[in-house]
Amino acid sequence: MVVAIDGPAGAGKSSVARAVAAALGFTYLDSGAMYRCVGLAAFERGAEPAEVAGEVRIELGERILLDGRDVTDAIRTPEASEAASRAAADPVVRRALVTQQQRIVADGDWVAEGRDIGTVVAPDAAVKVFLTASPEERARRRAVQIGADVATVLAEQTIRDERDTTREHDPLAAADDAVALDTTGLSLEDVVARVTALVAEQRKS
Repeated sequence: MVVAIDGPAGAGKSSVARAVAAALGFTYLDSGAMYRCVGLAAFERGAEPAEVAGEVRIELGERILLDGRDVTDAIRTPEASEAASRAAADPVVRRALVTQQQRIVADGDWVAEGRDIGTVVAPDAAVKVFLTASPEERARRRAVQIGADVATVLAEQTIRDERDTTREHDPLAAADDAVALDTTGLSLEDVVARVTALVAEQRKS
């Protein structure tokens, strides 16, 4: 079974997906980390994302490894986030990583999160959730996470949202059969409970 969790930056995808996977005993897939790795590699090498997408070796787990190097923290910087957004807009990068992601979730039970899991990577996912939150709340969460100014994060987030929703290839959008869940004002436990309830309903059907 695949549980697809999509949504914009700061909606809580990573925290929710990781917690849901733990609650269900599923494996967690952070697709965004893959784009961040490609973006970071391109930034460090002074290359275009498409030039490195097929060369880098990405290992996902408790720690994220890029060509054997631990980049768990490095890929969460504002610079890496910006590079990841640019990488995700490149059709060459998207094809390379979507192919990898589809191969990963083809077998077993997964909670996969990103921006196009339910629409592109796993359109046949048993459960699809599209997480949202107000722009202000998303910026606040991100600012707390990285120790930055909320106003600065909000400005950068607005640019990234525009890029993600208007890119030509696989723009950020909820799947037609996804359950929309606004996480503004909800605790992590509340959101996890709602998602696991959706999985329980699916298993009964």
